[in-house]
Amino acid sequence: MYYSSGNYEAFARPQKPEGVDHKSAYIVGSGLAALTAACYLVRDGQMKGDHIHILEKEDLPGGACDGYEYPGIGYVMRGGREMDNHFECMWDLFRSIPSIETEGISVLDEYYWLNKKDPNYSLMRATQNQGKDAHTDGKFAISDKGAMEIMKLFFTPDEDLYDKRITDVFDNEVFDSNFWLYWRTMFAFENWHSALEMKLYIRRYIHHIGGLPDFTALRFTKYNQYESMILPMIKYLESFGVQFHYHTQVINVEFDIEKDKKQAKRIVLLREGQEDHIDLTENDLVFITNGGCVENSAIGSQDTPAPFKTEIKAGGGWDMWRKIAAQDPSFGHPDKFCSNPEQSNWMSATVTTLDGKIPPYIQKICKRDPFSGKVVTGGIVTVKDSNWLMSWTFNRQPQFRSQPKGQLVGWIYGLFSDKPGNYVKKTMRECTGKEICMEWLYHLGVPENEIEDMAEHSANTVPCMMPYITAFFMPRAAGDRPKVVPDGAVNFAFLGQFAETARDTIFTTEYSMRTGMEAVYTLLNIDRGVPEVWGSVYDIRDLLDATVKLRDGKKVTDMSMDLIEKLALKELLRKIKGTDIEKLLKEHHVI
Repeated sequence: MYYSSGNYEAFARPQKPEGVDHKSAYIVGSGLAALTAACYLVRDGQMKGDHIHILEKEDLPGGACDGYEYPGIGYVMRGGREMDNHFECMWDLFRSIPSIETEGISVLDEYYWLNKKDPNYSLMRATQNQGKDAHTDGKFAISDKGAMEIMKLFFTPDEDLYDKRITDVFDNEVFDSNFWLYWRTMFAFENWHSALEMKLYIRRYIHHIGGLPDFTALRFTKYNQYESMILPMIKYLESFGVQFHYHTQVINVEFDIEKDKKQAKRIVLLREGQEDHIDLTENDLVFITNGGCVENSAIGSQDTPAPFKTEIKAGGGWDMWRKIAAQDPSFGHPDKFCSNPEQSNWMSATVTTLDGKIPPYIQKICKRDPFSGKVVTGGIVTVKDSNWLMSWTFNRQPQFRSQPKGQLVGWIYGLFSDKPGNYVKKTMRECTGKEICMEWLYHLGVPENEIEDMAEHSANTVPCMMPYITAFFMPRAAGDRPKVVPDGAVNFAFLGQFAETARDTIFTTEYSMRTGMEAVYTLLNIDRGVPEVWGSVYDIRDLLDATVKLRDGKKVTDMSMDLIEKLALKELLRKIKGTDIEKLLKEHHVI
């Protein structure tokens, strides 16, 4: 497997891999990474569909990319997905996945046309004082000292950040800024999370720094992620005869481990509760989704809280990874991620408006008609003074194809599930859906004497507790996540957010899909390049642009400097006068 860039390989079709007709594939899980691996096995690996087996413990595919209407409970979206124009593996695949809405076009076509016609941007990034503008005004409001802390992290070697927390590299110069408000709520970082992941995120999205305050950096699907992304992939795979095995729980994969060779030899599983196994040869490829950010997640209802389930259960994703990791050090260290759910949880809630009482409050804040079918909030609206650090969003409506006309379906989340609310004096994890809605309505500016009745009769709210939703952000070191294809592996690979690949960042659709593509290309030795991660971190134009925008447009000459620094800068400017360097710095407003 190798990386490539440019159009030469982007549109090439690889030759059929040698011996693929004699190979089979077993894919553990049916999340985005797993489905991507299956799609690449079909498209570029040219493996027969009936040789590909997807083993899923639940009765529905999709993993964390969900979006369902639960009978008697309501619509549920555990999370939302934000996309970027440089998700190179994602777009490489989706150009080949047919739309299930419009005949003759791809998922990429419909997505591209939608976001060109209706580009995303936010008109209200943050509120305070019960729905009033927090006046972040598109500014990062970070001091020069805070900006230097970010720059220092940007250039710190990865190995110097192993097992360190963000609090080890930033202080209140960063934490008190709008930059941190934008950053932590958009990406769900907590102060105690990994400084290494923080650095990787800054480097990965340096080209989007200027788009953080108003979300112009983002793109969204038309419907929820399940209907817009997962269903087309399922239909594509089914059309090739790929085999889906639901209610099939993989509890272990056993390996033969030699000095320079590692081979998966058996999959141990439960089918409909009965233990079974699949014996494997070198021609049987195994793709393992290890761990899981939505493992142990639980939903409540309008009238019941979502339970906080922290126990690692036998047969779950974490338990399986523990059994696998015990067999060889190169298979990672799951307990680095799943041992502290108090530091890896947050809660979400899906709210469905049932009549016309709540939508005017949404429209007042987002400054758009939420029933227009176009962008509504344009990303999350963060309640700056919320004890839960609540954010909420309404994407294009309807969010579900089955959604009744006149209803809106939106998403709420709180980073601090253990803090009492501002209005409902209970922790978020203790609250029913109705109580979470009451807290949200309070922050929308609904009069307090109307809040409870509106939460009860004008909305249906379903809470969801996710104990391990940011487990991948826990401080870590090299080797804690296994490589996508470990050294010496002959017939297996790891997939998803807890597998290690080069330069990309977790908690994105792209990361999951990249691991799927790299796994297939490596094990089948497909002779076509995997698109490398977008190289903005090496582009001087993006670096200059981000530097100026992080400082809210201030030029280098506006920095606080002592006399020696001022003289040095003056001499530097004299030396570059009349050169292309001067032109470049002026073009990007550095000078």
